[in-house]
Amino acid sequence: MPVITNIEDLRVLAQKRVPRMFYDYADSGSWTESTYRANESDFQKIKLRQRVAVNMENRSTATTMVGQKVAMPVAIAPTGLTGMQHADGEILAAKSAKKFGIPFTLSTMSICSIEDVAKETGNHPFWFQLYVMKDRDYIERLIDRAKAANCSALVLTLDLQILGQRHKDLKNGLSAPPKLTVANILNMMTKPRWGLGMLGTKRHGFGNIIGHVKGVENMGSLSEWTAKQFDPGLNWGDVEWIKKRWGGKLILKGIQDVEDARLAVNSGADALIVSNHGGRQLDGAESSIRALPQIVDAVGQQIEVHMDGGIRSGQDVLKARALGAQGTYIGRAFLYGLGAMGERGVDKVLEILHKELDLTMAFCGHTRIDTVNQGILLPGTF
Repeated sequence: MPVITNIEDLRVLAQKRVPRMFYDYADSGSWTESTYRANESDFQKIKLRQRVAVNMENRSTATTMVGQKVAMPVAIAPTGLTGMQHADGEILAAKSAKKFGIPFTLSTMSICSIEDVAKETGNHPFWFQLYVMKDRDYIERLIDRAKAANCSALVLTLDLQILGQRHKDLKNGLSAPPKLTVANILNMMTKPRWGLGMLGTKRHGFGNIIGHVKGVENMGSLSEWTAKQFDPGLNWGDVEWIKKRWGGKLILKGIQDVEDARLAVNSGADALIVSNHGGRQLDGAESSIRALPQIVDAVGQQIEVHMDGGIRSGQDVLKARALGAQGTYIGRAFLYGLGAMGERGVDKVLEILHKELDLTMAFCGHTRIDTVNQGILLPGTF
């Protein structure tokens, strides 16, 4: 086993262990992937101010996200097909988040169902991410299922009314479970750990959908259903309806524009996530970290602002916090850990991020995450 010191080490290991179509699904963006790359590279352009002779004892990265205590300002982002990176992936990631003391967010398009995750984590509260489908009866029942599972926040994704084109998925013929083509079989034969894990689980399809929608009983009928169901008519009236139906903490994901941020405030949501869907929707959009400060300036006094996109280190978390994000989300970073080493890999990701966050915060002259502000950043680099 190689010595793992950073997230990149886990990415390299995941690429070796996860079948190509599922690795590529996680590690790609739409069209030219320029926004996907900018999400990560724009963090590197922001420089830190090192401070010295500051008492660095008794440090704490603990804070809150939508009123919930968290060990550090990081949540696991909702990611589709997580259970195809590693068998029972959503359950394993939720267990890791529970141990560490941060939120786990389950995607509508997960392999493990809401009920599976709740049962396997001892009904520990987690967050649920909702895509709005044309079948409103299904959406109502999905929200009710999240309530019954003790989900403590609903994350409503607003930037996937239509699906961005991801070239790698088309070329790989992405499906869950994978189609047994010659190319797929040959590739999966080189991933024995993954294959053994999949043989040991019954969870191979979209657990929140199959068996919960009339006429959708298998992967063939699911593909036909989902192709027609993402609702391009989604609007702010729907947001108000969902908030009323849910009745709990509501977080709006996919805000990149100040005008939309103001509409999010008016909707009565508890928080918004500055996000471009990991560069998987509108290629050419601004990176999340560049969009963050203007949104914080416009609405940060009225609504809790979070961000996701490009976070690969604890330093990235600290930079986002300095620019006004109350919380951050990791998607690809935890998927690399999961694909590389299962639950132990996600544990390792959280351990790495926390250590990098803690040490960098100290080097910048702070001992508490709640005191961090733009003063830790070098002017002119953000």
